[in-house]
Amino acid sequence: MRRETRTREAETAPAAAGRAPAAPDAAAPDRRGDDGDRAAIARLRSAGLRRTLGITAVRVALVAVWLASWELAARTWIDPFYYSMPSKIWERLVDWFTEGTSQGSIWEQISVTLQEAVAGFALGAAGGVVLGIVLGRSRFLSDVCAPFIKAVNAIPRIILASLFIIWFGLGMQSKIATAFVLVFFAVFFNAFQGAREVDRNLVNNARILGAGRTQVLWTIVVPSAASWILASLHSAFGFAIIGAIVGEYTGADKGLGLLINHSQGTFDAAGIYAGMIIITVLALLAEYLLTLLEGRLLRWRPAAAGHDVQL
Repeated sequence: MRRETRTREAETAPAAAGRAPAAPDAAAPDRRGDDGDRAAIARLRSAGLRRTLGITAVRVALVAVWLASWELAARTWIDPFYYSMPSKIWERLVDWFTEGTSQGSIWEQISVTLQEAVAGFALGAAGGVVLGIVLGRSRFLSDVCAPFIKAVNAIPRIILASLFIIWFGLGMQSKIATAFVLVFFAVFFNAFQGAREVDRNLVNNARILGAGRTQVLWTIVVPSAASWILASLHSAFGFAIIGAIVGEYTGADKGLGLLINHSQGTFDAAGIYAGMIIITVLALLAEYLLTLLEGRLLRWRPAAAGHDVQL
């Protein structure tokens, strides 16, 4: 019996010894997998960073080439009196921000134009969203109002700006009204189309489950139209600035539009370009803020194919 017991222990000992190291080996593939995932994420981040730096470098190079060629052409070929040059534009900007403009402080002109654009943008966007969704969900009302909306939209905005000057005077009200008209139609048509494109099956299912008109509106229609509405806001703020500038250009006592109009009257091409640059910077800042807002409000939406391509 003792010999048999010793024999069995001798046979099982090597087997057990051979199986003992198996436990650490079983965990090794998981560690290697985690390390591989981290390395893949690091490579993706590095590739994204290199791509961003490459795009930025190309953009800077294009701007530098453009400005250098313009400066060279103005000094050797074209008349700088009519076309100006980057160095003179820079001097005008420095002069405005340090010494002030012919109409007063440059910050006051920017503030007035921004107030007009923001107020017109807010009122026009709110009106366009509300009326667009209401008419988009009501076939009868949309059929009744369609010819009137198209008729008003067909009126040239410069004519409306002139009327607003007569109605509201040279103050901010006339510029806000002009910006409102431009923003309203840009947002309205997108909100209207977004409300029309709502999936009818979702609406029918919600009604079957007992949802009322208000619940359907806030839980289905508005979220479905949000993509259309937010897409229109990117161009709408640009229209708001255009409305404010056009109103100031038509008649005003302050603002960037008045500053550009004064530069035109004095044949100051550098002043016109300087005003354009300031307006462009304001529009780009607003675009950046709207992009952040859109990303925050549409976090629930799954990423679409080609979502990383932006204009």
